[in-house]
Amino acid sequence: MTSDLLLPADFFGYESLLPEDEQKDLLALREFLASEVKPRVNAAWAAAEFPMDLVPRFAEADIVGRSYDWDGRPRASRLFTGFQAMELARVDPSMATFIGVHNGLAMGSIMVLGSEEQRQRWIPSMVRLETIGAFGLTEPEGGSDVARGMRTTARRDGDTWVLNGAKRWIGNGTFADVVVVFARDVADDQVKTFLVEKGTPGFTATKIEDKFALRTVQNADLAFTDCRIPADQKLEGGNTFKDVNKVLKVTRGGVAWSGVGCQLGAYEVALAYAKERRQFGKPIAGFQLVQDLLARMVGNVTASMGMTVRLSQLQEDDALRDDQAALAKSYVTARGRETVGWARELLGGNGIVLHYDVVRYFADAEALYSYEGTREMNTLIVGRALTGMSAFV
Repeated sequence: MTSDLLLPADFFGYESLLPEDEQKDLLALREFLASEVKPRVNAAWAAAEFPMDLVPRFAEADIVGRSYDWDGRPRASRLFTGFQAMELARVDPSMATFIGVHNGLAMGSIMVLGSEEQRQRWIPSMVRLETIGAFGLTEPEGGSDVARGMRTTARRDGDTWVLNGAKRWIGNGTFADVVVVFARDVADDQVKTFLVEKGTPGFTATKIEDKFALRTVQNADLAFTDCRIPADQKLEGGNTFKDVNKVLKVTRGGVAWSGVGCQLGAYEVALAYAKERRQFGKPIAGFQLVQDLLARMVGNVTASMGMTVRLSQLQEDDALRDDQAALAKSYVTARGRETVGWARELLGGNGIVLHYDVVRYFADAEALYSYEGTREMNTLIVGRALTGMSAFV
């Protein structure tokens, strides 16, 4: 079983750490993505449209909800869900982002911060992908400093909350059925967490056009104008920005795994191309400089995978620290930029043609590098842990 599972770029055989039942599940996911998703990704990316007809197929493939104990089924290991994120990004970082936003950020917020009643209300239909979620934290004027500078406000008015403000770069935002929205309570100046349903009066979502990374992801500008929601749609455990960080600590690990998958996809394309492309009478895979590029790429993949495997093991033991998650996210996505750049270099002119896939990974790596904490902000989290001194402004 293991010999059939391992990918050529898994140079140290990390996938063999999975138990046999999870190896089988991962192989089934790999086969599903190869047959159902991969043939669609370039056309969707070029058109900047999300293939909504794939959503029921994702539900049938049992991709969503594996991170959680739910409905009598114990959750999968953290290592498995990490490899799941990697597999998605290996085929298409946009699809990995769609699932990550829905399963990790939106569902994760409800699971971590919601009451039992709120989880019972929302999670079952989200697991079935009948209800799609989004996560509204970033604002037009607030990215890295959104914790201190959040401008979206919430005001309690009887048995409702009234939201005013705006969010930006919200993945799944154009079609999400429910959005997790963070807003500053005017009464105590603390960040609270709310669920806003599609169609709520005063709530609008507008697609961000002319985006050249993760083009399949439907990022939106969200606006709230005297948007009134019921009091029971404030998440019970979402009362400060520290509560937001409980969610982000977990999902940064998922982004790190997606960074591994993006590298892996680009490397595999480059390796296959090198074996097929002939110059000077032989495949370019036989040239020293090409082998040097391939070796550097697989080195980055292996180092990144080793870090994310350990991250998942720490998550499994409930021992993952914020600074460890931050280091993994920043390191892996930075190495990802190198890896996809070398893959593009190896393909020469064909590296900028969508048909050859690499340019899609090349562009998408830029988004992975920036979202859920820029490299600089994550390194400051690590630096604070190393020195005991905060360098945040």
